[in-house]
Amino acid sequence: MIQPRDLFTQSIQLSPALLMALLVIPVVGGLIGVLLPAFGYIPALDKTTFTLSGFYSLFNTAGFGTMLLLSAVSSLVSTLLAFTITVLILACYFNSPWLYRIQRLLGPILVIPHAAAAIAISFLITPSGMMSRLFSPWLTQWQSPADWLLPHDPWAISMILGLTLKELPFLLLMALGALAQADLGAKLRAQHKVAMSLGYCPMTAFFKVVLPNLYPFLRLPILAVLAYASASVEIPLILGPNAPPTLAVAIMQWFNDVDLTLRIQASAGAIMQLLLTMTLLLSWWLLEKLIKRFSYNSLINGRREYAGQLIMRFTQLLTVILLTVIMLSLMGLILWSFAGYWRFPDAWPSQFVLLHWQHALQHMQTPLLNTITIGFIATFIAVILTLFTLEAEQLRARNLSNFASLLIYLPMLIPSIAFLFGLVWLQEQVGSHHAYFNVIFGHLLFVLPYVFLSLASSYRRLDPRFSYLAASLGATPSKVFLRVKLPQLLAPILIAFALGLAVSFSQYLPTLLSGGGRINTITTEAVALAGGASRRVSAVYALMQMLLPAMAFLLAWFIPKLVFTKQNAAHYVSTSSTKTTA
Repeated sequence: MIQPRDLFTQSIQLSPALLMALLVIPVVGGLIGVLLPAFGYIPALDKTTFTLSGFYSLFNTAGFGTMLLLSAVSSLVSTLLAFTITVLILACYFNSPWLYRIQRLLGPILVIPHAAAAIAISFLITPSGMMSRLFSPWLTQWQSPADWLLPHDPWAISMILGLTLKELPFLLLMALGALAQADLGAKLRAQHKVAMSLGYCPMTAFFKVVLPNLYPFLRLPILAVLAYASASVEIPLILGPNAPPTLAVAIMQWFNDVDLTLRIQASAGAIMQLLLTMTLLLSWWLLEKLIKRFSYNSLINGRREYAGQLIMRFTQLLTVILLTVIMLSLMGLILWSFAGYWRFPDAWPSQFVLLHWQHALQHMQTPLLNTITIGFIATFIAVILTLFTLEAEQLRARNLSNFASLLIYLPMLIPSIAFLFGLVWLQEQVGSHHAYFNVIFGHLLFVLPYVFLSLASSYRRLDPRFSYLAASLGATPSKVFLRVKLPQLLAPILIAFALGLAVSFSQYLPTLLSGGGRINTITTEAVALAGGASRRVSAVYALMQMLLPAMAFLLAWFIPKLVFTKQNAAHYVSTSSTKTTA
């Protein structure tokens, strides 16, 4: 008979395999499900002969080359800009309290869904947006909206701006998270101070001493940002060009077309999207090698100054501009949600009303309930699987291999549009017609990597002596896990849970495709409204998108404080009563 201790241990040991299967099988199966239709094999349409007609149709599509160019250039430029600005901010404010003040200002931006961020930026840069309203009375005295093409400009400038502003906080917080590791952070700060004591300018000291050691910790987040930007759908739909759109948007339109034969072309496009993303990731890797090779001499040439003061002043000005743009975007979103009559070029509405909120709240009960339910279930499963996998690591006394870790982040590195269509086809083949289950499973694929990324470092840094002590007192592995480790990890678990909810709340394509358009969430409604509905109603939905993850993180911050305060109070009462009795 299996003892309870052995049963728990065996169950935990199966978790890594289950986690890998949940991530690898759908992604690989989805890729196969796209590959077969791309070569003309769709039995449902009586097409059982492998052909290249889908690729021929794709290559002959008007503007196909422009679609590829838009996707490649916008993703590469936005990633380069986000990474460059991140490095400049780190170099300028390294060892300065301003770095963590900027972190606190940019941190909330991280939880804003991409669609909400795109809507906020579109409200800022439209011809009648906040930018023209603020500058018109004093500088230009426009009496009618400016004649410019932002957003939806053919050069994808607005889309690059949206991608850069959305991914910059993510890269900055990933860098600060790496610096928060006690051994790495202390080592790099000490080396930076030694370099400055040798006469190096602070900026030069950062680029020569800190950045080469910090970059390996940023490589995976950068590749994830590049992969996402190359196949993003929400931001190009709201900010990107329309004629033609980016390749990912065109693929989605072909897949949803009433002409089912266009699915062959959509599948061929998904294969091209995958090849494009892989090419961009390979290009970034080659760029790393080139920079490493040609910058080696500059790292050891002993030069102390490279216009450091000028770059520092430029970075300070750039930081102010970025924060101003973000604040103006959010302010415009809030104003439009409460605006009554607001003529151009007035900077403020003539009146404020609650009508838009009342109207939207009456119609968003079902999308709101779907958003919260799907997010909670997907995140709960992701947190449980992550905890069990990390516990299995400690029971085996070794971490996951680099290959296994790469598999966990597979959904982050492979463009979702390249395998979600195949996943939908795969679900149809196995007879999975439960839209709610399909959407939850689709969200889980994207929530799980982020939850694992958030929890892994905290779990692995746990002091093992507490577990050894509990085990020496006769505690079973299950009791050590439940009563020793989990209480210590309450705050990181809640933060990971909040992050998982934020990721789930922002999912547009998995909801739209896996649910077959039958499951509406706040995000799908916000993207649909951004296409031409009332700007005021769109603002309400975008703000609701922001409020949901903000509330999750607020609860994740508040609950540990409440729990620990009650525990301290109970301990104080118990100690006081013991002293009184004595």
